[in-house]
Amino acid sequence: MDCVEDCESPPATLKILVAGGFGAGKTTFVGSVSEIEPLSTEELLTGLSEPTDPVTGIEEKTATTVALDFGRITLDGRHVLYLFGTPGQERFWFLWEELCAGALGAVVLADTRRLADCFPAVDFFERRGIGFIVAVNEFDGGHRYTPSEVREAVGLGPDVPVVRCDARLPRSGTRTLAALVQHLLSAPATTTTEGEPP
Repeated sequence: MDCVEDCESPPATLKILVAGGFGAGKTTFVGSVSEIEPLSTEELLTGLSEPTDPVTGIEEKTATTVALDFGRITLDGRHVLYLFGTPGQERFWFLWEELCAGALGAVVLADTRRLADCFPAVDFFERRGIGFIVAVNEFDGGHRYTPSEVREAVGLGPDVPVVRCDARLPRSGTRTLAALVQHLLSAPATTTTEGEPP
């Protein structure tokens, strides 16, 4: 029997980026919420990378993403999010342009131990008209800033939500993604502009 209007259509797939500075928790975030075994391109950090990948403030970090992280989460029967984690180091920023193609929006993870490291990601999405939220990843021992303090420090407009999250916890990551989707649904349409990598 031929399919008619009441046949179920396949779920809509939505591409979401998870960005932020080096060591902000992007790989952990994607891995904690993904319903599939996440694809990760992490490599061990060595002494040779210290000049280009300083670990001041994140000395416990032993590996870094060199291309992307990929995961998937089903929101409901009609919506599936594909998550793409971007590399955080400046030497890999050229990959961001490719990764953002077709992206619906982004989560920018902010690490309060190195808050300035999220500035390039914020600038990148602002210049391209891609909707995003800032999620403050609350590391153990890190300073606890209020969302308004983070907004002021990063120079965010009032229309960009700032939420708290713990990238290690699936429930916290899911709430963060839900906040992003809600923001994207309520935001007016914007025109994407081309520009240089951050």
